[in-house]
Amino acid sequence: MAGKTEQLLKAVIDGAEDKKANDVVALNLQGISLVADYFVICHGNSDTQVLAIATEIRKRAEEMGIRVRLEGVDTARWVLVDMGDVVAHVFHRDEREYYHLERLWSDAKAVESV
Repeated sequence: MAGKTEQLLKAVIDGAEDKKANDVVALNLQGISLVADYFVICHGNSDTQVLAIATEIRKRAEEMGIRVRLEGVDTARWVLVDMGDVVAHVFHRDEREYYHLERLWSDAKAVESV
């Protein structure tokens, strides 16, 4: 696992964990979805934490020269950080339980180590 996409995946996971994101899960969508190669799903316990996680992920991706698009920052309940091949979903705890993306993408394999 040494390609640019995998390096980005690692940076996203590290950024989320540095901001104390809860229950960080990476799903490998290669061959399952055309949307992205990987989804990273995590949550924060407050609007402030959700924004801090999303901001850190964006910062790390931009440092790698990746173009980043953010959606949902205004409400901080579900922030989508779109980096092309890697998409991070940063939820507020309640929304994560409601939407349960891991179940929706149950065909995807969890990434064990990066």
